[in-house]
Amino acid sequence: QVQLVESGGGLVQAGGSLRLSCAASGRTLSGYRVGWFRQAPGNEREFVARITWSTGNTYYADSVKGRFTISRDSAENTVYLQMNSLKPEDTAVYYCATTTVLATRSARDYNYWGQGTQVTVSS
Repeated sequence: QVQLVESGGGLVQAGGSLRLSCAASGRTLSGYRVGWFRQAPGNEREFVARITWSTGNTYYADSVKGRFTISRDSAENTVYLQMNSLKPEDTAVYYCATTTVLATRSARDYNYWGQGTQVTVSS
């Protein structure tokens, strides 16, 4: 079983940056894909980005491509989401999650989830 803990959220002005962390414990993330999702009030959970732990291959939603970067630190068993040029529409609770399903953006395919971290971008 994998336990995930997100951190790094906060309040930032539009155009600013934040770096989110997703620390994993319980087992190594080798063999998993780790995704970041976000959910704003009244909205469904939305895919943001994904990284394949073994290869480092990444995939992004069009809405964040060029602004967000997902990366991993094998020694720390941690995944990061660097968010630059933030916009008010990026405001949401951000979650990390794991899956063994190949190339999926669906939250239903992700089995272990963290508790989320709030990101608020003011205009």
